[in-house]
Amino acid sequence: MTEPLEKRLEKAMAELQAAQEAVARTERELRQASFAVLSSDRAVRARVGPQGELTGIEFLENKYRDMSPQELAASVLEAANAARVKMNRHVMKAMAPFTEPSSDVPELKGFEVDWERIFGPEVLREDDEDTVHGGEATPAWRDALGEDGED
Repeated sequence: MTEPLEKRLEKAMAELQAAQEAVARTERELRQASFAVLSSDRAVRARVGPQGELTGIEFLENKYRDMSPQELAASVLEAANAARVKMNRHVMKAMAPFTEPSSDVPELKGFEVDWERIFGPEVLREDDEDTVHGGEATPAWRDALGEDGED
């Protein structure tokens, strides 16, 4: 026996309200998000804000003094781009539940998002160093050594 229209509508409205509340919570969380990543040479730490904007650069252990301008620029770009990708992936994961169809209300199909078009192809690539501690991305080799990335 099919469910009465009134009951289906009631379920849909409840799910819509729950989704709106979840979106609001997610938006609040994302507005506070921040990721910092060390360059592979450990000379630079770059931090990005919730929209992937660069919010900080740290030059660590005076390593920049022994680097050429090109090497320093490469380290800055590497760390900044890696932090931006981490933030993009965080946004993608946070928003994923809202793209899925409803299990309770078949009429709510969810929606498809072209993450690659929004963030670029690197956001869909596997990342072996996708470990995050307190908002800071930590390379896997540092985790293995029990180091926390703080200098």
